[in-house]
Amino acid sequence: MRFIDGSMPSVASIRSSLLAWYDRHARTLAWRALPGETADPYRVWLSEIMLQQTTVPHATPYFLAFTRRWPTVIDLARADDGEVMAAWAGLGYYARARNLLACARVVADGMGGVFPDDEAALLKLPGVGAYTAAAITAIAFGKPANVVDGNVERVMARLFAVEAPLPGGKPRLKGLAESLVRAERPGDWAQALMDLGATVCRPSSPLCETCPLSRQCAAFAAGDPDGYPRRDAKALRPHRHGVAYLTVRDGRVALVRRPAKGLLGGMLGLPTTEWRTARWSMSEALAAAPSPAAWRHVGDVAHVFTHFSLTLSVYEANEADAPEDAVWLALEEALAATPTVFRKALQPLQASLPFMGGDRR
Repeated sequence: MRFIDGSMPSVASIRSSLLAWYDRHARTLAWRALPGETADPYRVWLSEIMLQQTTVPHATPYFLAFTRRWPTVIDLARADDGEVMAAWAGLGYYARARNLLACARVVADGMGGVFPDDEAALLKLPGVGAYTAAAITAIAFGKPANVVDGNVERVMARLFAVEAPLPGGKPRLKGLAESLVRAERPGDWAQALMDLGATVCRPSSPLCETCPLSRQCAAFAAGDPDGYPRRDAKALRPHRHGVAYLTVRDGRVALVRRPAKGLLGGMLGLPTTEWRTARWSMSEALAAAPSPAAWRHVGDVAHVFTHFSLTLSVYEANEADAPEDAVWLALEEALAATPTVFRKALQPLQASLPFMGGDRR
């Protein structure tokens, strides 16, 4: 944590340098109030949930669409589950969308549509973890809170040249971030750290020459900012295999509603086998098909989830029977209603199926 000459950067100098930089260079984001202004708790909460597994450019159009359609937490609480799930498609784990609805309904029905302004109370809401609770507390309510995401961890690791590798070093980085929190401008401070990590103190090739904290940064003084944070060797991501079944009738595709719990829970998708470690043989795939038919293998699609990768073998049959609870949609509707992995499986049909309006049968 010390510079080469043994000196220590002061909290006051770090804070004043970064906040002055933020006043000049704060990003303009759809959910963000201007420096010094109070943000809407609903918009802060919604944006933080969306940003948990994606980037600002990817999340922004989703945020704008959600807030146009459901401008308040009460509006979102009254929304149909299926509509919210469909609007969430492409933002990552659907468990977060289910928790989003559950949280909105707790706030709307049990709290009169008003988010609590206390970090401990926020932590009791569905889907709200330590980071999100701290972000809402600081940004929406102007109370000091330690808001630590990956960007902040990286800034702390470089600023203090922390040798403990991630992920084991996370508590140390969180403690260092805590040491810089003050009652003055807590929301701006949290967002300044986020902006610094996102735009200047980048994962690779940090822009140290334009960084407001370069004079206080131990990693920069040591000449090795790219070397931080230290990391343990990455574990290999496991790979799974499954089979998806395309049942086509009159230009429409049969979809089924996935179980509410589990990966992609509550979403429409193609009927599939279980996803397992071993590849499915053709005989196994045919035996597991939803109905007897002239199934043919039309290709494979690859998809990467956060914790594993997947290869889906796609089998197609025309005029085959579908599960009784199947929803029949025209291809255009099916592409809009399904998560990315199933859209990939549907894409080969685009050249052969007409984009017809479809009713549920």
